[in-house]
Amino acid sequence: GALGMAQYLHRRPGQLSTGQKQRVAIARALINDPMLILADEPTASLDREAAHAVIDLVKARVRQNASVLMVTHDHRIFDVADRVVHMVDGRIVPSE
Repeated sequence: GALGMAQYLHRRPGQLSTGQKQRVAIARALINDPMLILADEPTASLDREAAHAVIDLVKARVRQNASVLMVTHDHRIFDVADRVVHMVDGRIVPSE
């Protein structure tokens, strides 16, 4: 599949790494083609390749008119976002 998890199909959750568990959670969240995706650090435990796969899947949902609200510290996301809002101490601050 798109997230590279097919080879782990028969593993129990305790046998998966943190990044693998995160990819399973992302796949479960996207499987029903939601129109609204709320994502909190979806690429935090992922290597570059896996993070790009997740970004590609989310972008595909956006092309199908889904809306995405993502909270992240991952700078890899900033270049593909339509809008970036910066927060400091719980307040929105102007972008630099």
